[in-house]
Amino acid sequence: MKLETERLLLRDINESYVEDILRIRSNEVINQFVLRNSPKNNYDALQFILTIKEKTKNNQTIYLGISLKDQPSLIGTICLWNFSEDRKTAEVGYELLPEYHRQGIMSEALKAVLDFGFNELHLEEIVAITNTFNENSKRILLKHDFILLNGKKDEGFPDNIIFSLKKNT
Repeated sequence: MKLETERLLLRDINESYVEDILRIRSNEVINQFVLRNSPKNNYDALQFILTIKEKTKNNQTIYLGISLKDQPSLIGTICLWNFSEDRKTAEVGYELLPEYHRQGIMSEALKAVLDFGFNELHLEEIVAITNTFNENSKRILLKHDFILLNGKKDEGFPDNIIFSLKKNT
């Protein structure tokens, strides 16, 4: 799958992106707000890519690498995952290398994925879970009309807050 915006290509991730995935998923700035097992080497990154490919094949996720049109390397990722059983709701997740922050890149990628989710997958709601202290993430969600669900908790992750965006009818 491939989505294109004015400046970006969003595309499926394959084994050729091992070093990019290692660089993104092991970045300390990104990981300060994400609890996960970060890859330590190319082998770990490859295992992650193979897992994503399998989950994509099984329609469990849509996981796309983000690159600038004039650059083949990935600078971030964005995904729709955690689909509800009726496939009406999904969760969006995203990450971007810090040197590309505050340039409108993630906003452009998020808009494309939201459009795809609502118009092609016919989702009725997209949720986003972010860390309370991740100001960049909160800012982008609010910019794209997500609403903070006060009182809704991410079980086991007390520092997380949950946002929701419903399809315009």
